[in-house]
Amino acid sequence: MVRSHILVCEGTGCTSSNAPAIVKALNDELAANNLQDEVKVVTTGCFGLCALGPIMIVYPEGAFYSRMTPEHIPEIVSEHIVKGRIVKKYLYEETVDTESGVTKSLNETNFYAKQERVALRNCGVINPEDIEEYIAVDGYAALGKVLTEWKPEDVIKCISDSGLKGRGGAGFPTGLKWSLAAKTVADVKYVCCNADEGDPGAFMDRSVLEGDPHAVLEAMAIAAYAVGACRGFIYVRAEYPIAVHRLQIAIDQAREYGLLGENIFGTGFNFDVELRLGAGAFVCGEETALMTSIGGNRGEPRPRPPFPSEKGIFDIPTMNNNVETYANIPQIILKGADWFASMGTENSKGTKVFALGGKIKNTGLVEIPMGTTLREIVEDIGGGVPDGKLFKAAQMGGPSGGCIPASLIDTKVDYESLAAVGAMVGSGGLIVMDEDNCMVDIAKFFLEFTVDESCGKCTPCRIGTRRLLEYLEKITDGKATMQDLEDMEALCYHIKSNSLCGLGQTAPNPVLSTLRYFRDEYIAHIEEKRCPAGVCKKLVQYVITDKCIGCTKCARNCPVNAINGTVKQLHEIDQVKCIKCGACVDGCKFGAIIKK
Repeated sequence: MVRSHILVCEGTGCTSSNAPAIVKALNDELAANNLQDEVKVVTTGCFGLCALGPIMIVYPEGAFYSRMTPEHIPEIVSEHIVKGRIVKKYLYEETVDTESGVTKSLNETNFYAKQERVALRNCGVINPEDIEEYIAVDGYAALGKVLTEWKPEDVIKCISDSGLKGRGGAGFPTGLKWSLAAKTVADVKYVCCNADEGDPGAFMDRSVLEGDPHAVLEAMAIAAYAVGACRGFIYVRAEYPIAVHRLQIAIDQAREYGLLGENIFGTGFNFDVELRLGAGAFVCGEETALMTSIGGNRGEPRPRPPFPSEKGIFDIPTMNNNVETYANIPQIILKGADWFASMGTENSKGTKVFALGGKIKNTGLVEIPMGTTLREIVEDIGGGVPDGKLFKAAQMGGPSGGCIPASLIDTKVDYESLAAVGAMVGSGGLIVMDEDNCMVDIAKFFLEFTVDESCGKCTPCRIGTRRLLEYLEKITDGKATMQDLEDMEALCYHIKSNSLCGLGQTAPNPVLSTLRYFRDEYIAHIEEKRCPAGVCKKLVQYVITDKCIGCTKCARNCPVNAINGTVKQLHEIDQVKCIKCGACVDGCKFGAIIKK
C-alpha cells in the first residue's frame, strides 16, 4: 500500500537543473530503506514557480521543497519519509509560518493565492506519461459526454456561451471559429493545434504539452466532433523535445485505450492525431504559414480569403486553435459555460496563462483570471522587482505586443484594457523591466528578432522592418536626427497597414509603444547623445573622478590601452580608444570610475 507520494517536476526548466538525477537519487534512497513499495515517486510537468526549481512536493503533508539537488535527498528521506519530520530548511520559505513554524498550503502563498488554474490544472499534479492518471482526474470524461449525449451544435453552443477566445494572440471567439468551420461543406475536414510557440521568453504552451498532453488530445477530439473533422495535426516546434516525447506517448496511449482511432466510445466517431515538427520559424505561428509548412512547403503566409476553414492543410478545410485554447475545452464541457464565464471580465472571460520573466523575483508560469491588474501580477504574484530596483515597464505580447509603463501598472490584464494602452494579451509573454533597461534598446531587441524571423514574402515586412531597425541603430549609435524619428514613426504605420500577415502588421508595436510612453529617452539619445539607462554602448562614457589615487590597476586592465596616467596621479580615459567594455570599473577598488 502506498502511503506517500513524492511529486518531482520534470518540465524543461527543472530537467535542465538536473531533476532526473533527483528522481534517481530518490528511488535509490527509497530502495535502500525498503520503502519502494510504500512511497511512490511521480514525475510531473511544471509547477509554475520556475525560479525555485527543481521542485519536489511530498504528500500527504504537501511539503514544498525547492531548489533541490541529489545531495539533499538522503536527509529528506531519512528525516521526512522515515521519521515523519519535515526538513524545513529546504522548504519554499513562503510555505512556513515564521511565528508558529507550521507549514502552509501552496494556495496561501503570494505566488499561488491569486491564481486560478484551468489550463494548468493538471500540470505538476499528474504524471503526463500515464494516461490512467489523467483518466483519474476526469480525463476523457468530457469527450465521452459529448459523443454520447450531445449533438455537434450543442458543443459549439457551449463553447460560444462560455466566451472563450483564442489564446494564441488574436483573441478571436472560439465558438464562432468552430461554427464557421462546422458550416463548411466538405467530405473531409481537419483540426489543427498550433504549438509553434516562438515569442522570446514564452513557454506557456510548452508547459501544457509537457504537463498535460492528454487534455489537448481530448479537446482536439471534441473539436473534431463539433466541426465534423476526422483527422488532427499538432504542429510543435522541434526545439521542444520533452513536449514532443510526451505528446507521442500520449497519442500512443490514447490509441491503445480506444480514445483515438475508429469508433471512439462505440459511437461510430473516428478521429486520429499526428505530430508534425516545425523547424523553429516564428512566422509559422501564423496559421496559414503553419498549414503551408505542414503540407511540406516553406512556411509562408498567404492572403485571405480563402480562410483556413475553407482551404487549409493540403487545401482541406481546417479549424485551428492553439494549445492553451484547447486546454480549456474539457473543463468547459464538464463544468459548463456559465462556470467559465463567471471568471474574468464582461468581454474577456476565463483565465489566461502568462510566462512571467525578466527583472522579477518569481520567474515562472502563472494563470490568472482576466481582469487581474498588472500590479497584482508583478508585485503580488511575481514578488516585485529584485535588488531594490524600480519597476519601469512590462512588455506584453512579445514582438507583437507593446510596453506598459510604471504609470499604468494598475491596468487590467484583459483584451480591451491592454489594447487601449497600446499592448496586447498576445500568446502570454510578460517581460518585466526595471530602471536599468533602455527602452530604445528594448525596441531594437524585438526588431532584431522580427527582422530575423520575417519570411520575406511581402515587401513591407521584408524591407520595412530592416529600415526600422536601421533607424533604431542610428539612434542607439548617437547618429540620428529628429527628422529620423519622425520618418521612423511614419514607417511604423506604413508597415502595419500594408504587411501581408500578423507578423509584419504587429512588428512595429514595440517601437510605437516605447515612442508613446518613453519618447523622452529617444530624444535624449538623439539630441543629448546620451542613453539615460547607460545601456547603449556607443553613447556611454567611462570617466575617472578625483577619487583616483593613481594605483594604475585600471590602466593595466584596459584591453586597448585607452587609460593614461602615472603612479599616484589622476588617470584619464581616451574616449576615442575606449571600447566601453567596463573592465576599468570592475577592477577599480575605490569607486573612482563612473559611467555617464
